[in-house]
Amino acid sequence: MYIEHRMELFACRASKDFACKVVEELNKIGADCGEKYHLGDSEVTQFSDGEFVPSFTDSVRGATVFVVQSTFPPTENLMELLLTIDAAKRASADKVIAVMPYFGWARQDRKDKPRVSIGAKLVANLLTAAGVDRIMTCDLHADQIQGFFDLPVDHIYASKVFIPYLRSLNIENLAIAAPDMGGAKRANAYAKELACPVIICHKTRERANVVGSMTAIGEVEGKNIVIVDDMIDTAGTLTKAADLLMEKGAASVCACATHPVLSGPAYDRINNSALKEVYVTDTIPLRADADTRKIKVVSMTSTFASIIRKVYNYEPISTEFIF
Repeated sequence: MYIEHRMELFACRASKDFACKVVEELNKIGADCGEKYHLGDSEVTQFSDGEFVPSFTDSVRGATVFVVQSTFPPTENLMELLLTIDAAKRASADKVIAVMPYFGWARQDRKDKPRVSIGAKLVANLLTAAGVDRIMTCDLHADQIQGFFDLPVDHIYASKVFIPYLRSLNIENLAIAAPDMGGAKRANAYAKELACPVIICHKTRERANVVGSMTAIGEVEGKNIVIVDDMIDTAGTLTKAADLLMEKGAASVCACATHPVLSGPAYDRINNSALKEVYVTDTIPLRADADTRKIKVVSMTSTFASIIRKVYNYEPISTEFIF
């Protein structure tokens, strides 16, 4: 008996809103072809001790299953993704593709001191053990994490949406800045596309999440500067860089960061800093009760929708990348 090849999309709880928007974008893309997509039904049974069991209400037998979930804290978000992948494989899904807009634990990509784990590699092993067939993610903290998998990884760049957005702002006397030496490659790529100079901020850390001293390399005075980074965690580095650049004569400082982790005092630091605006994507939802007056969200859902559709139809995805 012939079983029709089909796509099924599901979302874990932390990324339900993102997944719903992806489905809306898929329906816009597929409207001319008569394609209709929907978010599959699933549920999570919770036990009184905190243990939970994800399950599918819809059949996934023989389907290519896309499971959408960002793995930001708490750890339950990663565990729910692993259990959902396992459930799909045990329900006879043909393929299971993990769509991870934000790949948690990516900062632990190497041993930077003795006797520490490499968390990114462990997460890769866990996903592989759960039975995933492909990974789709955005702006990994370190590109080499793709090599931690022995299966295809679609590494999407937020530059696909950020660069057109920055162009639309028509910022005069623009310069792109990296908040640290590690972000120099990203800043240089943005600057090349936007035909503007690069500024590098050099920092030293006292300890994790605590910045010591910072200096700026490059022409700052009179520039409207956009700091680019892959994430904002506590916003310590970002706000210190913004304040430093303003002290050195910048006309204005904005920031552009893919993943709004925004933990601890991040929202207050942004609002109390020299930053004019902060542009982030929707890979991680903003806190509902936070003061977000300086934060503008640029959605990645249309990019993910396009790549999901192309991956499912075995079409090339190289046109989806700016760098």
